[in-house]
Amino acid sequence: MNQIYIAGVDEAGRGPLVGSVVAAAVILDPQRPIEGLNDSKKLTAKKREKLFVEIQEKALAWSIAEASHEEIDQLNILQASLLAMRRAVEGLNIQPHKVLVDGNQVPKGLLMDCEAIVGGDASHVEIGAASILAKVSRDRDMQALDLRHPEYGFAKHNGYPTKAHFAAIEAHGVIAEHRRSYAPIRKALAQLELSAVEQATTDI
Repeated sequence: MNQIYIAGVDEAGRGPLVGSVVAAAVILDPQRPIEGLNDSKKLTAKKREKLFVEIQEKALAWSIAEASHEEIDQLNILQASLLAMRRAVEGLNIQPHKVLVDGNQVPKGLLMDCEAIVGGDASHVEIGAASILAKVSRDRDMQALDLRHPEYGFAKHNGYPTKAHFAAIEAHGVIAEHRRSYAPIRKALAQLELSAVEQATTDI
C-alpha cells in the first residue's frame, strides 16, 4: 500500500511590528516518532530548540519559508502569511497528498487537498512540528536583527508591541524592517514627520 503523505503547516510572526512572517511545512515519519510535539507557544525556548533539531533529523520532509516585511505591507499580514505557507509547502522535497493548516484559511494556489484547522498546532502533531520550526526560525531572525540594532531589544521582545519596543521606537525612530502598514508604526512615522516639521519651523 502506498504511503499517504500529510504535511502540517503553520506560521510565526503575525503580531510583531517588525521583520518577516515565517512559515514551515513538515511531513513526519511514522516510523520515527518525536515525543513532545505541541503548539510551540506551549513549549519553553530550550525545548523548542531541541525539537527543532530533532524534527529536521527525523521528518521525511520539512521546509521553512517567509514573506518579507515589504510583502506584508503590500499584501496585508493575512495574505503574506498564506503566501509564506504556500512557499513552505512548495519547498518540500516530497509532495504531500494532503495539507493541514493551522487557522481558518488555507493558502491559495496549492494543487493538493488542504484543510484549515483552528488550534491545529495543539491537536495535530504535523502542525505542531511546523509551528516549532516556524517559531524557532522567526526568533533566530529577531536575534540576528538584534545584533544589527541592539538598541531596540529585539532579542527580548521579538518585535512584539511591548512598552520597551515602543520606547525604543520613540527614542531611535523606525528602521527599514518595521512594518509600515501596522498602525503603531504609521503613528510613529507621523509623529516623527510632525516633529521634523516643527523643528524646521523653529529653525527658520
